[in-house]
Amino acid sequence: MDPKKNPKADLAKNSALYFAIGLCLVLFLSWKLVEHKTYEKSSIDIGMLTVNEDEIEDVPLTEQLKTPPPPPPPAVVTQVLEVVKDEEDVEETVIESTETTQEEIIEDVEVMEEEVEADVPFAIIEDVPLFPGCERVKKSERRKCFQEKLDKHVIKNFRYPEIAQEMGIQGRVFVTFIIDKDGTITGIRTRGPDKNLEKEAARIIGKLPTMTPGKQRGRAVRVPFSYPINFRLQQ
Repeated sequence: MDPKKNPKADLAKNSALYFAIGLCLVLFLSWKLVEHKTYEKSSIDIGMLTVNEDEIEDVPLTEQLKTPPPPPPPAVVTQVLEVVKDEEDVEETVIESTETTQEEIIEDVEVMEEEVEADVPFAIIEDVPLFPGCERVKKSERRKCFQEKLDKHVIKNFRYPEIAQEMGIQGRVFVTFIIDKDGTITGIRTRGPDKNLEKEAARIIGKLPTMTPGKQRGRAVRVPFSYPINFRLQQ
């Protein structure tokens, strides 16, 4: 028996295609509905766009200081000089220089050098200091007389320190002193092995009498002198 329907008019032939197309349309419409957003008119706050007048700050107006222009320069007054001819001769005054010349400086230096007197050693002085009792001795014998009188003075006033004797201290003490311009003994210095010996040597020299001062070129000068004193214990 032959079929009654036309095979070309078969509706089930493209059903799968139509189903896929329909499914795509449904998915697209569902996505649009999900993404679509709606807003209520009452939820919009129009006041958010308004500006509060109280919040506007008043910016103070600052006054611009205007620097005054500099004063105009003073007017230059020109003075007319009137030239007057000299009718009378004017005497010129000669001003003498108050500066010291080189010759005057040399003279002052020479005078100062003469006034400054240094100590003259006993060995080279012209007139040696005179120990009391040597005034009538010849000039050539005065050095020897001075030495003899000094030796006698040391022997006469010599006294061995007891502390040095007990400790067995002995040795030589060098004494230096100055016979001043007035004949007195000054500037006594000692150097020896023990302070007790030095003290005794200074005591002996300090008991020297006042002498006639030594002279150099006819003027009294200071004369330094050195003298050794031996301290020896008897065995």
